[in-house]
Formats: sequence, C-alpha cells, structure tokens
Amino acid sequence: MVLKLLGNENLPEGGRFPSEGIENFFESSESMKRWELFRKSEIKVGLFFEKAKKATGSIVSFLEGLGKAVKMTMEMTVYIFKGGISLKDTALQMVEVGWKSFPIIMVTSFFVGMVLALQMGTATISFFNEPVYLGMIISFCLIKELGPVLTAMVVSGSIGAAITAELGTMKINDQLDALYTLGTNPIRYLVVSRFLACFFMLPLLTVIANIVGIFGGMFIANYLWDVPSNIYFSEVLDFISLLTFLHGFIKSFFFAMVIAIVACHKGFNAKNGAGGVGIATTSSVIYSMVFILISDYFLTMLLTTLNVK
Repeated sequence: MVLKLLGNENLPEGGRFPSEGIENFFESSESMKRWELFRKSEIKVGLFFEKAKKATGSIVSFLEGLGKAVKMTMEMTVYIFKGGISLKDTALQMVEVGWKSFPIIMVTSFFVGMVLALQMGTATISFFNEPVYLGMIISFCLIKELGPVLTAMVVSGSIGAAITAELGTMKINDQLDALYTLGTNPIRYLVVSRFLACFFMLPLLTVIANIVGIFGGMFIANYLWDVPSNIYFSEVLDFISLLTFLHGFIKSFFFAMVIAIVACHKGFNAKNGAGGVGIATTSSVIYSMVFILISDYFLTMLLTTLNVK
C-alpha cells in the first residue's frame, strides 16, 4: 500500500531503499507529498472507525437499557396484579409526591395562567380592539396541553430526580443486592409503591394546576383587561366540556408512568460511585422530559382520532 502510494518509479531497483539513499529519496518533493497524503488518509480512516464504534456502542447501550426497562415494567405489572402492593409504603410515597410537588405546581401554574391572559389579551385586542374569549382560550390551553405537560415536567424534575437519586444511592451501597440476599425482590419492595404514587398523584396535581392556572388568568383578565369575573368563568364553563377535560386528564396517567419507569430504571442501573448517581439523576430528568413530549404528540393524535377533544 505504502509503495503503491509513493510510486514504484521513485524506488531504486529491487524495491528497497539503500541505507545511504533514504535521505535522497525523501528530498524529492513529489515523494514527500505522497507520503503526507498517505499519513492524512490513514488518520481520517482511523477517526472514522473510532466514531463509528462509539455510535454503535451508544445504540447498543440504548437498546440494552430499553430492554431492562421493559423487563422491570413487566415484573412490576405482575406484582401489581398479583396483589403485591404495600398500602403503607404506597401511601407514604403518595404523600411525598404530592406534598413536595404541590407548592412548585401552585406557583408555576398560577404564573402560566397570568402569562396566557397577558398574551391572549394583547393578541385579541390587536384583532378585535378588545380582549375577548380569554376564559375559553386560557382554559383550553391549560386543560388540554399546558396543565398536563408542565405538571409532568415539574414532577419529573423534582420527584423523578429524587427517586433516581434514592435508588441509585441504594444501588451504589449494595443495598439492592442485600434485599435479594434477604429474599426480597427490590422491584416489589421499591418500584411498585413509587409507580403507584406517581400514577395516582400526577393526575390529581394536574387538576389542581388547571384550576390554579385558570384563576391566575382570571386575575390578569380582571385586573389588567377589565374583564368581569362572571363573564370570564361563564366562558370557561360554556366552552369546556367533559371530553375536553378528559383529553388532558388521560394524558397525565401516561406521563406518570413515563416518569416512574424512567426514574426507577435509571436508579437501578446507576454505577461508578457518587458521580454515577449524579449522572443517572441528570439522565433520568432528560429522558423523562423527552419521552413526555414525544408521547404527548402521539397521545394527542390518538385522543383526537377517538374524538376525545
């Protein structure tokens, strides 16, 4: 390969360099150019294979993690339907999920409603010269999309991260292995209660977020745009149906499953000490948010097809 690239016509007879002629050979500018070309091409090929190896490893690692998450979910589902539920642990986890998330959700949803009222009031004034249908627009945006999605984001950033950090610390300290040694399945003992807590509390938190957000919008509509409260709430009640409420309410159950499964899976697979727990916690929040947004699209398409809108 080297001889072909350098050119056989530049080599001495016999295809070998005499010891005293190597310097003379490399003094040729054409030979030096070919030699540099060979070195650069060799480096590029090496970098290409290195990047391909990393990309393949990332794909294999993702698929392996996906398989572990599916396996954990199937085991958890079996325990739930077989009655392997600790009501005490589930109740404690429900208090943790609800109490820790409630203040943040109250503040964020109230200000989201205020921002919507401010934006929609400005937009409707530019079109109709007065703020109209603020109650309908704000309630539609909150109940169908912003309420469920933002609540799930807040819970994934607080509760999901806490679950991953807790389980990851137990994994690093070999407490999960100790449970296996004692004959207790960690999935039944740790995952089931946290999954059920998220599954039942996130929809409730979503309803609270919707109500608080609507009141936040009413505050700005009344204070800034002089829209009477009775007109604002009449628009909410006249245009929001049960199906509209169910559209966002159903989504919150799926978002809860995403948060719980991702958080528990990342915690169970944490490694490399305290730094690994931090990495697992960060990736848990990122994956949860990404999967929430992806599932939101497909759930919206499915519910709209089923006329739940």
